[in-house]
Amino acid sequence: MRTKTGQKSHARVKRRAKVKARIRKKINGSTERPRICVHRSLKHLYVQCIDDVKRHTIIGLNSRQVEELKIKNNCDIAFQLGELFGAKLKDAGVASCVFDRSGYLYHGRIKQLADGIRKAGVQL
Repeated sequence: MRTKTGQKSHARVKRRAKVKARIRKKINGSTERPRICVHRSLKHLYVQCIDDVKRHTIIGLNSRQVEELKIKNNCDIAFQLGELFGAKLKDAGVASCVFDRSGYLYHGRIKQLADGIRKAGVQL
């Protein structure tokens, strides 16, 4: 996580952890409305649907499972991942969810993922 100097990257990680904790105080998933949690790495996107009451992961998916479509753009991959994830949520009987962006800005891949989930018919 650190660069050669170690300062800038470390401060960025600390800031995101504080933002994530602040968001998690307000957002809580239930059985009727589970939480969609997102993790973004440099190459891939990981998304999970979590029931916080039962402490159970309902569905988990990542962008490596979408890359078989040979899409080059990361935002397009995120949108396809959202559509696929939304379809799986619909099959599992989940109609509405709470979106947890995990401290990332609601921009780019995170926004495209949420738009893809909405397009599949899941209410966020």
